[in-house]
Amino acid sequence: MDISLLFPILILLLFIPIFLSSRKQKRAQQEMQALQSSLEPGDIVSTTSGLRATVVDASYEDTVDLEIADGVITTWVRAAVREKIAGEEPVHVDEPPAVPAVSEEPAAAPSLEKAPVENPEQPSLVKDVETDREQAREKDDSTNGTPRS
Repeated sequence: MDISLLFPILILLLFIPIFLSSRKQKRAQQEMQALQSSLEPGDIVSTTSGLRATVVDASYEDTVDLEIADGVITTWVRAAVREKIAGEEPVHVDEPPAVPAVSEEPAAAPSLEKAPVENPEQPSLVKDVETDREQAREKDDSTNGTPRS
């Protein structure tokens, strides 16, 4: 084999994968643009950020209005729509969820009264305001707040 033919063959072998991948990217981009231009109200879509929503208004050229929850409509750029989800209907729950059966004996309602202190030697969790004021008076003006001796 002649060495002068080796260089063009090597160049050709390098450019074939580049050419094929660029065609694949162009085809994917055209499919994405076709999807985004074919959006209609009622379509369920997924955005590039992973949000699932229903198309409410697709009459604008660059934007589309998506309903992300009942009565919550947001405006998105059409390029943010990644895919159309086919065959799924939005789930709307018209009735509240069923409450599991409760035992026949009702639980005691929590009381707002103070519980009696069982062990008076244990420190109380509720601090006495007067004690706090007295301790504040005993501290001197130093920065570390140590009490006077």
